[in-house]
Amino acid sequence: MSRTPENPDVPRVKAVSPIATNWAGNITFSAARVHTPSSVDQLREIVAGSTSVRALGSGHSFNAIADTRGNLVSVAGLPRTVEVDEEAATVTVGGGLRFAEFTEAVHRAGLALHNLGSLPHISVAGACATGTHGSGVGNGSLATAVRALELVTADGELLSLDRSDEDFAGAVVALGAAGIVTRMTLGLVPAYDIRQWVYEGLSYGQLRERFDDVLSSAYSVSLFTRWRTDLIEQVWLKQRVGDGDPGPAPDTWLGAVLADGRRHPVPGMDAETCTVQSGVPGPWHARLPHFRPEFTPSSGEELQSEYFVAREDARAAFDALAAIRERIAPVLQISEIRTIAADGLWLSPAYGRDSVAFHFTWFPDAAAVAPVVGAIEEALAPFAVRPHWGKVFTMSPERVRGLYERYADFEALTAKLDPRGVFRNDLIREYFPGARG
Repeated sequence: MSRTPENPDVPRVKAVSPIATNWAGNITFSAARVHTPSSVDQLREIVAGSTSVRALGSGHSFNAIADTRGNLVSVAGLPRTVEVDEEAATVTVGGGLRFAEFTEAVHRAGLALHNLGSLPHISVAGACATGTHGSGVGNGSLATAVRALELVTADGELLSLDRSDEDFAGAVVALGAAGIVTRMTLGLVPAYDIRQWVYEGLSYGQLRERFDDVLSSAYSVSLFTRWRTDLIEQVWLKQRVGDGDPGPAPDTWLGAVLADGRRHPVPGMDAETCTVQSGVPGPWHARLPHFRPEFTPSSGEELQSEYFVAREDARAAFDALAAIRERIAPVLQISEIRTIAADGLWLSPAYGRDSVAFHFTWFPDAAAVAPVVGAIEEALAPFAVRPHWGKVFTMSPERVRGLYERYADFEALTAKLDPRGVFRNDLIREYFPGARG
């Protein structure tokens, strides 16, 4: 076993938000007090003495999911634990760590995570709590790697859960409502390398004709469009080295043209902040994210929304969005289309169904974006669309409730773990009234 508990040498990744606001700056936290405990015991004392408390990770949510009028607790100061168990193929990390702060240690041990999100700057606990994901038809969300977790419950006590516990599947994607996560154990796979190519100008017609083939054409696939023309402007193909060894990339692919250099998903942005492309092989943690950890990926001047539909409905959902693209395009920076494998985590947007996610990065104009978000939700309503819990959405609690068969079970779980409603903020009370408190 390789152990680096509370290791001061764990590399720090630059925080992407000031504590007073979320990263995008569209949410100003209303907390009466902000705490940054340096130990789990300090955190337990804060929680035990609170009537209202919420945890803050990297602040990369775009709604008020982390907000509170009571105590806001940053987990960034918690012990910087990284414990790699090579025999068990797991890594146990402090809940406040960002992915880029422990993936290199995992790689040095000859191991890897099955997938990563586009940003390595986000905290592991926050990403898992909201169902954040990467891409790949065979890849579950980041939370599907969780094997065990330790959290501080409403009475200040420590609770450990693993996959043998009946409550585990409800406590992983828990929106911060079950407790504050202090440690997580993630399952690992043997280390692997990735080669990444970018193609430009895939026509909507080609995509529609071969939708499933395109999305399953590499280990991880991302499609980028601004919904302005009949083109997917960029296709990012992340191929595992050894998966059929594709050799040199063809100059054209389904009518799209191989990029002649590094690209950024958003036109006009500096591609130097992006991970290496052009088919140059590199370790999984340096290719699966779109962005490099040593750069802040953007200025934060954006809003984001994301919606999940069943993979079998993806083509029809794409057509529904294309039909309203004249409303989407004027307030949009970029849209990304990715796949996520089904899982059994109660509140995961990919619960029970292989999914395709339509992501929207908006210009930072909430008033202009809100009606467009509503139009997208109505266009996708026939497909039982589920919103990303940490992004901008307007769907009613009643409508969201009908999308998850374990919704009532989650309310019962949070009522059991938090009978006083310590972790319940306005958003949680609105969407989970059955939990009371």
